[in-house]
Order: sequence, then C-alpha cells, then structure tokens
Amino acid sequence: MTEIPLSSSTPVSQKIFRIATILLTATVWVSALLFGLYILAFYAAALYEGHMDRWNEILPRLYEQKTKAATTGIGLHFAAGGIILILGSIQLMDGIRERFLTFHRWTGRIYVLACLLAAVGGLIFIAVKGTIGGTVMDIGFGLYGVLMFIAAIETYRHAVAGRLEKHRAWGLRLFALAIGSWLYRMDYGFWLLFKGGGHTSEFNGAFDMVMAFFFYLPNLLVVEIFLRARSYNAKPVAKIAASVVLFLATGFLLTGTYFFTKYYWGPAITGWLFG
Repeated sequence: MTEIPLSSSTPVSQKIFRIATILLTATVWVSALLFGLYILAFYAAALYEGHMDRWNEILPRLYEQKTKAATTGIGLHFAAGGIILILGSIQLMDGIRERFLTFHRWTGRIYVLACLLAAVGGLIFIAVKGTIGGTVMDIGFGLYGVLMFIAAIETYRHAVAGRLEKHRAWGLRLFALAIGSWLYRMDYGFWLLFKGGGHTSEFNGAFDMVMAFFFYLPNLLVVEIFLRARSYNAKPVAKIAASVVLFLATGFLLTGTYFFTKYYWGPAITGWLFG
C-alpha cells in the first residue's frame, strides 16, 4: 500500500492511520502467504497422491469422478488461488515495487493471470455443477467470480495505461477479493468454534446464505474506507474511524491466523514440505 510520508508536523490522526495500515498489511501478508502455502499443500498433495476425495473434507461434492469438467474448473481455481495469495502479498510491498519495478511488473502479470484463471475456473464449476448450497450460494459465489474477473482486468488495464493511482486502487480491490477464500474458512472456523447456529451440512442455513456474500463484500468495504481515508483531504475524524476499523480487522486476522496455523495450516504445510 502506498503511504503518505510522515514528518514532525504530521497530524496525529495521520500517524495513527499509518500505524493501523502497516499492521494490517503485515498481518494480511503473513496470513495470506501461509494460507496460500496450505492451499497448495492440501489440494496439490491430494492430487499428487491420487486421493482427490480429500477435497470433499472442506466442501462436500467438490470432487466427483463423473463431473470431469467441474473438477477441472475447481482444480484450476485452487491452483491459481494458491499462487494468488502468495504473489498478491508480494505485490502489496512498496519496497519491492519501488526498488525492483521489473520484478513487480512480471509478478503482477502472473498475479493478474492467476486471478483470471481462478475466476473462470470457479465460474465453470458453478455453471456445470452448481454449488452445494443451491441458488443463493450459486449467486453469491458467481458474483464473487465476476467481480474478481472485472477487478483483474481493471488492475491490468490501468497499469498499462500508466494510470498508477487507479491501478493501485484496483489492485487493492483485487487483493481484497483474492483473499476471500482465506477469510471464508476463517469466518466459518470462528463461527463453529463459538457454536453459532444457521449452518447445515448442505450449506443452505441462514448463516451459510449470509456467508455466500459476506466473505468478500466486507473486504471491499474496508478497501474503500482505506482509499478514502488515506487522502490528504480526509478529515481527522474519518482517519481515526478508519484506523479503528483497520485495528479491529488486524485483531481478528491475528487471532484467526494463530489458531488456524497451529491446528490446520501449519501441520499441512510441514507435512507437504518435509513429510
């Protein structure tokens, strides 16, 4: 994320906002990187070992031998998703973009292509097979795929045209969408941990229907809040309010990252790398 330089005359609200931004960016980078490695470890390992049925441990009916087109689509979605989370985290780092511009551009092209493939792969799965949750989940996940496709195109289009501010804004929106699958699992993990209701094995309960949209729309809202609050013209109260939102998001992600890494992501990654 691009930050406004600070000086001794910088308002307190701007300093607090910058701290909140740095903490959230660092947390997202580490957590998304770990989850990206987990996706590759879990799904790629299942494919390599010939145990594709393990895919169904996360969401039932992801893998069925009779629906090869749907399986290909969702496999493409997962493979690209792991790449997205790893490269997307790198794209957020100002130091890399400023010092290694060529690297930033080439990884950016791969990143955008991976986002397009993930979106298309997911949409193919929905069109061919549909989601386990039915119509509401189809609409929610379908809209997610369409938004990711649009954001990827806009990110690349503005970069090529040299409209860097718009490119960076769309890049942030794209990453907010890209981390959706990571937040989807994290949200469910917390909900089930605290014995929340509204979830069924067919993913058509009240909570399931909310989650069909909730795993990506709040992310976009946080990005829009950030984009407006970082402006020089933003009022101090707006910066403070935005900082509170960013701090709360950071706390949620830190807690989730700790528990998921300890019990799920960490064992899968180490087993894949050293098993």
